[in-house]
Amino acid sequence: MGFEWLAIAMFIGFFFILMSGYPVAFSFAGTAIVFGLIGWFVDAFDPSRLLLLSNNWFGTMSNFTLLAIPFFVFLGAVLEKSGLAEELLETIGIVLGPLRGGVALAVIFVGTLLAATTGVVAATVIIMGMLALPVMLRYGYDKQLAAGVIVASGTLAQLIPPSLVLLVLSDQLGVSVGDLFLGALIPGLMLSVAYALYVLVLAFLKPSVAPALPLEARQISGMALLRRVMKAVIPPLLLIFAVLGSIFFGFATPTEAGAVGAVGACGLAALNRKLNWALIKSAGHSTAVVSSVVLMILFCSAFFSIVFDGLGGKALITNLLVNLPGGKIAFLIVSNIVIFILGVFLEFIEICFIAMPLLVPAAQQLGLDMVWFGVVMAINLQTAFISPPVGFSLFYLQSVAPKEVSTIDIHKSAFPFMVLQVVVLLIVMGFPQTVRWLVDLSAKPIL
Repeated sequence: MGFEWLAIAMFIGFFFILMSGYPVAFSFAGTAIVFGLIGWFVDAFDPSRLLLLSNNWFGTMSNFTLLAIPFFVFLGAVLEKSGLAEELLETIGIVLGPLRGGVALAVIFVGTLLAATTGVVAATVIIMGMLALPVMLRYGYDKQLAAGVIVASGTLAQLIPPSLVLLVLSDQLGVSVGDLFLGALIPGLMLSVAYALYVLVLAFLKPSVAPALPLEARQISGMALLRRVMKAVIPPLLLIFAVLGSIFFGFATPTEAGAVGAVGACGLAALNRKLNWALIKSAGHSTAVVSSVVLMILFCSAFFSIVFDGLGGKALITNLLVNLPGGKIAFLIVSNIVIFILGVFLEFIEICFIAMPLLVPAAQQLGLDMVWFGVVMAINLQTAFISPPVGFSLFYLQSVAPKEVSTIDIHKSAFPFMVLQVVVLLIVMGFPQTVRWLVDLSAKPIL
């Protein structure tokens, strides 16, 4: 008789411990210890398997790809804490202000730019919530539209490179992070365009929900505005091109491009006379916290994975997923449902280390393109991240929203943008070339 039931009990036990609020890394390790001992006593687990742990941990520490995480986190922290992101949002708001829905379009544009530089959702949502939401409310924007635009565009950092989600997924999927970055770029821009079209159509049909800024709110114009654009917008665009362009054209690995981006962000802060020791210290602290959390979860999830596999859990789940009636389509439906449900309750890092090790073997056996599969999962995670009642982006905005914007307003605001995300997800699933085109193009030699 097999002991797969013990593996199932292990996973259920882990999930309940996690839901109780216990730290995810210690939930992994504690569950592995308890069920490893139980498995040993009932002769269902060979403790010699744990000898693999040291090789796994040393392999993690020598993984060059994971070194990109602190670089990109540092890049985003410098842009956030130096005030460069605030200046960018204000400038684009003035440029697009004369249009109906112009401030909302500015939020989407800046959200896309910040996503392509920071890769951190919380920072983007909070910055735009503090700066743009009061402005939109002051000039007559519908509360739900204003909140929804901020939540959705801020969450683009989940998908648009250099997304931390893609960095972690690349390790779990066993694919190049550069390929994942390139594969996610077009779907990410498709989401930005979908948001912008929604705002434009809504502003055209209902002008009162997204009015243009009055003339007195646009205090500068002409050459003064052009100089401000050159100062606030062009440098971040050049930084994005330096980071993503170097990856696309094969001049640098993602890790090397991350180092370039980190140095470039410091250079931008210096040019704006905002680079000082306090800024470096604060950005370094944020970087250390995020990087340490990722590594701790990596170590403890490896322990969990070895015990779970030893009890037959991985083989059981892989067989179930591979043999679903309907083959690849059924697997994709089940995978998306699982990731979406987990994404409502858990952070993306936790999901990557809980669900992906169970889904990846089945996806490989079914012959799915792993880059495309990774991007599909990333879009799904983004949708879950703004899903009521516990989408994390909703809480980020709620923490800085004015009193007149209620929790119900924020939660309702997400629904139209969730629909847009599902539409883009279906397009990407139906047309894999939306992911593969840039990846295949980058593989061709440059003449």
